[in-house]
Amino acid sequence: MRGGEVEASSSDSEEEGEMETLITRNGMNPTTPNHRSFPPICVRNDQNSTFEIEDRNSRIRDGFLSFRKKILIVALCISALVVFVYFFVDLDGISLSSLQKSASGFESFPNERMREAELRSLSLLRDQNLGLLLLWNRTFVNQNSNLSSNSSSSVDVNGEKSHLSPTTTVISMEEFRSVLLKQIKTNKEIQEVLLSTHRGKNASSDGLDVNNDDLSFMADVCRKKDWPKEKKTIEWNPKKDKYLFAICVSGQMTNHLICLEKHMFFAALLNRVLILPSNKFDYQYDRVIDVDHINDCFGRKVVMQFEEFESMKKDKMRIDKFICYIAHPPCFVDEEHAKKLRGLGLSLPMLQAAWPEDDAKPDKQRKRVVGDITSRFACEDEVLAIGDTFYADVDEDWLKQPGGPLSHKCKSAIQPNQLITQTADRFIQTFLGRNYIALHFRRHGFLKFCNVKEESCFFPIPQAAECILRVVEKANAPVIYLSTDAAESETSLLQSLVVLNERSIPLVKRPSHTSLEKWDALLFRQHLMGDNQVDAMLDKTICAKSAVFIGSSGSTFTEDIFRLRKDWGSASVCDEYMCQDQQPNFIASEE
Repeated sequence: MRGGEVEASSSDSEEEGEMETLITRNGMNPTTPNHRSFPPICVRNDQNSTFEIEDRNSRIRDGFLSFRKKILIVALCISALVVFVYFFVDLDGISLSSLQKSASGFESFPNERMREAELRSLSLLRDQNLGLLLLWNRTFVNQNSNLSSNSSSSVDVNGEKSHLSPTTTVISMEEFRSVLLKQIKTNKEIQEVLLSTHRGKNASSDGLDVNNDDLSFMADVCRKKDWPKEKKTIEWNPKKDKYLFAICVSGQMTNHLICLEKHMFFAALLNRVLILPSNKFDYQYDRVIDVDHINDCFGRKVVMQFEEFESMKKDKMRIDKFICYIAHPPCFVDEEHAKKLRGLGLSLPMLQAAWPEDDAKPDKQRKRVVGDITSRFACEDEVLAIGDTFYADVDEDWLKQPGGPLSHKCKSAIQPNQLITQTADRFIQTFLGRNYIALHFRRHGFLKFCNVKEESCFFPIPQAAECILRVVEKANAPVIYLSTDAAESETSLLQSLVVLNERSIPLVKRPSHTSLEKWDALLFRQHLMGDNQVDAMLDKTICAKSAVFIGSSGSTFTEDIFRLRKDWGSASVCDEYMCQDQQPNFIASEE
């Protein structure tokens, strides 16, 4: 049977395999393990001998073919490897020296990283110690200042004396909070540096990372300032053919804008349309502010240009009643200003005083409220004038609200015109970025102005630099925009001193226009370049958009920036006046 043949063949081959295996083990016969096996001298069965020779030759031939297959496979693998190396590996970049360097670096790299991390950590710990020591000294002196008014030293945490300036002032809660947060951040950096040497190149931290959530509140150090949501405002609904003629003459453009804002308040209280002054008598307001924007905010005609009033009245322009808010000097309108008004074709009536003269001087005036305005200036005359209102002290709580005291749909009714705003945005994108500090550094003519005040506001450059650096530490800003009228000698010294952690903080000023500059192209095409008032408003706009603002106390320029920041919602809790709550450490004698 075929089945029996198959079984027999299978059995024979298994026996041959077993025999082959036994023979190859040093010729040992499995049945006689203790005796050596010798080849037979005489072979009686020639047929069996022939079969044995053929089987051996067959095995040799099969082994040779198997060896050739192995050689062929190895050759193919080597060829494939050569092709891969040729096309994909840069052999020129591999040298013996680089391999040796890599081998030596493999052993030394962890030690070098560990040493570098330890040195960096020691440096950070030293900085942290100095920062905390300074904070300790300042708070210690302030809390114990009543012990010795002339003391200029304090005791540090190690019981040693450290000298402090006698001008050291009370540290504010915001500054105290800022310094502590800075030390917490430094501590986290130390931990990260030390832990970095215990992590593999691609390995996770395995729980060694410091939780970043514990520092998330640090982003709020210079958070946006919150204002009360409830506002006290009035509607501005002008009556037909009732006008208030704005007259602003004191100071420069910023003073005039403050005067204009108060005129708007009075016009709303008296239900009148406000007439802006002619550029032949005052500044050309539409080059600086957006006049159409004001009417859009209120949804009705509340202001008009003088030229529009002139075309409407033709040759019958007049001021019907002139009641002076400030009686001395009368309305701030002297004979020169009166002559300019008449030169516009206006006829002027006799000036009247709203209050007794002694009760209406700029430095002695009594605070007024809304009821005082409506009772003193209410009249049926068509065109009313009340003179310059820059010094008018009336309901400051109303005027200082975000957006002003009037009800409207905009953030700010008085704001830069669109060309200036767009140019400011282009400058910020080009030079500053989102996170920058703005500094209004008033210097020209400010020394004499400040020193006649009870508390001087003119600080030496080194003291000013220290105050700026404290704000820089809190805001963590990489750059400062500088709006100043200071001489180059002063700004150069200031720049050399504004250095934090061995890094100079750049003070950026607007460059002069060149054909290569593109950020100011809008103003250049409209022929607004070189206009001092446009430049001033551009500076205000850039400062108003900053993350943090440092102003000059006593400057109306600074006050208008604070107004814009308040209206636009960009005001920060870190905003302050230069060296706020401090006195100059040196004050010159009077003339």
